[in-house]
Amino acid sequence: MSTLGFDFAPDVRPLAARMRPTCLSQYIGQSHILSADQPLYKAIEQGRCHSLIVWGPPGVGKTTIAQVIAHHAHADLTKLSAVASGVKEIREAVLEAKNRLSQGRRTLLFVDEVHRFNKSQQDAFLPYIEDGTFIFIGATTENPSFALNNAILSRARVYTLKPLTDDELVKVLNRALEHDEQLGQLDVSMSEQALMALAKASSGDARKALNLLEQAIDLAQRVDNQVIIDEQVLLHVLPSHLAKYDKGGDLYYDLISAFHKSVRGSSPDAALYWYCRILAGGGDPLYVARRLLAIATEDIGNADPRAMQVALNAWDIYQRVGPSEGERAVAQATIYLASAPKSNAVYMAFNQAKQDAMSDPDYEVPAHLRNAPTKLMKELGYGDEYRYAHNESGAFAAGENYFPEQIKDRQYYQPTDRGLEKQIKAKLEYLQQQNQQSELKRY
Repeated sequence: MSTLGFDFAPDVRPLAARMRPTCLSQYIGQSHILSADQPLYKAIEQGRCHSLIVWGPPGVGKTTIAQVIAHHAHADLTKLSAVASGVKEIREAVLEAKNRLSQGRRTLLFVDEVHRFNKSQQDAFLPYIEDGTFIFIGATTENPSFALNNAILSRARVYTLKPLTDDELVKVLNRALEHDEQLGQLDVSMSEQALMALAKASSGDARKALNLLEQAIDLAQRVDNQVIIDEQVLLHVLPSHLAKYDKGGDLYYDLISAFHKSVRGSSPDAALYWYCRILAGGGDPLYVARRLLAIATEDIGNADPRAMQVALNAWDIYQRVGPSEGERAVAQATIYLASAPKSNAVYMAFNQAKQDAMSDPDYEVPAHLRNAPTKLMKELGYGDEYRYAHNESGAFAAGENYFPEQIKDRQYYQPTDRGLEKQIKAKLEYLQQQNQQSELKRY
């Protein structure tokens, strides 16, 4: 942050660094795990905490959680970045932690971007997590199921962090205006609408919101020692995020919402209008292209699987030919998706399956579905009685079941009578009839 005429040497750290919470009472967001009635909140408050992995996008509080836990646990905080650290740095951190432990002091080892460590580097932490040399907290923006070793995952509980809501981001901004020592020297004039504009432009990222606020203060006019952040300042700070204000004061993300709902509602004309409003306000056509990809899987699904390819093609064309022709390609995709048959059957099925996978017991893979690449595995019965579908009539093993026995009748996908899903539904009903009539039922 630039020097703003203070009578003292200001803290040169960015506002986001100065406002990083150090205790639970200052933490904003992640109420699904850190509201006062949640077990993690109570454990942190009491200075008890297990090793954990925090997974979420940038700016949602992963590093802050580590600092808050260290504060309440009265532990020394050691930070490693997997981008810049290797085995040498890990060994040094372990040695420091052991020395502190011998003096009766605890260590919290925070590893940022932990998914960037390879398997052997991740394994290096295991003995010290188990023997309590340190509390281990790993932060990752990647899905831990794919990015981290099972050995790490079995020793550290995974917590998913969510992007902050717009209201939570407004609280973050107000906290900075009210409690930052340097901003407290200023008389900042800023409307609730302007605060919400910064919040919406930050896409759930608290760090980005505070950086945008800092930029706005730097660019704002000074009138009688008052810092005035108005629409003109926001247009400079948020050129690609803030749509032109009209009489109703619509903001960029309101336009995006109207666009999405128009495509979902099968109104190509309205969708095209809102798309052009976004362009007129300086919006990014590629953001619209990304939203179309989300719509293709959320609102259209298998009613017209071509919608995904159309949206991808529009994105590709824009990147290849530039805005003039590229904007038209996104418009074509908009009209296609708005006109396509609609189904959220895939969206609903996927969400339910994800929820079940998280809440169900870890049912064993049935023996007939297990791979048997070795003699021992074959002797253990892996792959026994598996029916190779291509050897069956119609390439369908009627009566076979591919679920664990405990949930053998579960069904997720409920295709509609619209578009291609009408044919998919008919086929699945026919296959189900074959299963019911088969004398070779698995369970």
